[in-house]
Amino acid sequence: ICSTRNFSCGYDFTFIVIIMWAILTLLVENKPGILFKVTHLFRSRNFNIDSISVGVTDNPEYSRMTITTYGDEKQVEQIVKQLDKMIDTIEVKHLDEHKTVYRELSIFKIKLSNANDSMEVNKLANAYGGKIHDVRKDSIMVELTATPDQIRAFEELAKPFGIIEVARTGVAALQRSGA
Repeated sequence: ICSTRNFSCGYDFTFIVIIMWAILTLLVENKPGILFKVTHLFRSRNFNIDSISVGVTDNPEYSRMTITTYGDEKQVEQIVKQLDKMIDTIEVKHLDEHKTVYRELSIFKIKLSNANDSMEVNKLANAYGGKIHDVRKDSIMVELTATPDQIRAFEELAKPFGIIEVARTGVAALQRSGA
């Protein structure tokens, strides 16, 4: 986002704000109401959650949340600090996507107009490492585990066939060792 301001002293200043995609991971106590508290914090700061996934860790007393969002550096830092202040939060990290393994599961139900469509969708799924499920006369389901960018790219290529339905889990992420 770029904005130019003309101040009364006659100078023009240009402000450049870089909006970034952020992966946040939280280790929280595994008890009722934590998900509400975290999402309420985002809402109260007028901050949007792009995706969220939550699951119990190897220790049943804790859950790990992975949240993706968009914002400038200052906004992301602010939300990390606010999350870290929560009583039920054990750890909060803003992960560097280059030092992190992150994936999302998606399932696409795609329309089949003819027999050739089935072969073409199968080739497309294979190119993205997808798995074929539930092949019917008029539709096919593709399971794809990939990065959000790869899923969006697959979706764009599948649109000409006709996407009937999509389900996505949200991003799961872990920082690489030594990162």
